[in-house]
Amino acid sequence: MPELPEVEVVRRGLARWVRGRTITGVDVLDPRSIRRHVLGTEDFVGNLEHATVLDVVRRGKFLWMPLAMAAPFETKTRAGELPNVALMAHLGMSGQLLMQDPAAPDEKHLKVRISLSPADGMPEQLRFVDQRIFGGLFVTSLVPTADGGPGGLGETPLPEIAEEASHIARDPLDPFFSFDAFYRKVKNRKTGLKRALLDQGVISGIGNIYADEALWRARLHYARATDTLRRADAERLVESAKDVMNAALAAGGTSFDSLYVNVNGDSGYFARSLNAYGRAGELCGRCEAVGLHSIIKREQFMNRSSYTCPVCQPRPRNGRW
Repeated sequence: MPELPEVEVVRRGLARWVRGRTITGVDVLDPRSIRRHVLGTEDFVGNLEHATVLDVVRRGKFLWMPLAMAAPFETKTRAGELPNVALMAHLGMSGQLLMQDPAAPDEKHLKVRISLSPADGMPEQLRFVDQRIFGGLFVTSLVPTADGGPGGLGETPLPEIAEEASHIARDPLDPFFSFDAFYRKVKNRKTGLKRALLDQGVISGIGNIYADEALWRARLHYARATDTLRRADAERLVESAKDVMNAALAAGGTSFDSLYVNVNGDSGYFARSLNAYGRAGELCGRCEAVGLHSIIKREQFMNRSSYTCPVCQPRPRNGRW
């Protein structure tokens, strides 16, 4: 499942290619990929054709494109007014958003093809490819943000958010992220620390891989009871999450197979730099650097796996799962 850095890589690529361009045509090749658009294919296509993409916005792992609607919806986006409709993209397990030239052959698992107005030297098609069909596209409403800040990370901050993302907290890379709000929620959660990190209502965008990496960097065990977490520990954890996500962004994301790619079809290579996740049975690099022989340990956690160093991330006596 793509996590925040992977989705941000896609967002940045899309913003470069689609902002300000008008949708000239939409081909739905597999209606299953727009099943979340409950009014069906005709309404989906009708909402998108002749609309202009204003921006590409992300909060956590949610991604959407605010639209300036064409007639008969044009009165909704007159000058000075905020857009109130967006194209939402859910990547699921294997969804890909690719920019392609019209002459490029169709991908094997191509589901939706969106044609864009010509722009100098830019591909004219946005293609949604999804092998496992867990992801999809749909048109959604934009609603005001609860805190009055931008809905998420975008090129043009607007105080609106896609309705489906309005329930989730801000993520560590969001300029409007509030550490105080995060710490208050964590202390009140009374659960294990990793469970809190994976709770999108507490902090968004952190999945299993980056939770393990942030906890390793912060020297905290995943079972640490959140109500025992000191402010200094929480600050170190948030900074660790930011550091690991920024490092992943610089590497283009984390790819373990060919399913995750950016808009140009390239895979990320941050997997080569992971310190804990997927390294069971290997030496902890931090311990090895100071002459300690400590082996990364894998444990079952919420039907997944957690990877920790038993020396520099000791299990707390009063921990919670």
